[in-house]
Amino acid sequence: MPLPPPTAERTRMHTRSVQLDGYKRADGCWDIEARLTDLKHHDYPISSKTIARGEAVHDMWVRVTIDAKMNVLDAVACTDAMPYDGLCDGIHPNYSRLVGLNLFHGFRKAVKDLFGGTHGCSHVTELVMFLPTAALQTFASDVRDNEDSAHKPYQLDKCHALDSHSEAVQRYYPRWYRSQKTG
Repeated sequence: MPLPPPTAERTRMHTRSVQLDGYKRADGCWDIEARLTDLKHHDYPISSKTIARGEAVHDMWVRVTIDAKMNVLDAVACTDAMPYDGLCDGIHPNYSRLVGLNLFHGFRKAVKDLFGGTHGCSHVTELVMFLPTAALQTFASDVRDNEDSAHKPYQLDKCHALDSHSEAVQRYYPRWYRSQKTG
């Protein structure tokens, strides 16, 4: 269902696109690639230059290689378009510090600690924050979501609809349904 129509005439000024792709590698690992682009729909003068209408203000990439337990084995970042040429991308080598983190255990806090404020690029750091859910969706392509195993399905208790006490869990994952919330 689309958004309701706007209540006033408007002019598009900015478009941000985020694309995430997940890949299963031949060596048993996984690559998660993320790209962020910002475009202006008008000529955009900033202190360093004027970015022409339709040209990218930002075009930034991140790739992490992970194992089946969501541990980051490799990480790279790069930028194809930036407002301050030769300066914005100077921080990219620091994103190799993602290696050793786990996408599901304390990842977002660790990213904020490592790259918050002037310790990183705000746009690349924002992009990195999408990696856990993209990895989850990539893994979901390879594992049936309702397999009867000894381990609770990874998606349960990660959103409103899949709360252990919800109708969805009662209907589709009855083994893991809990009738009452405690506390």
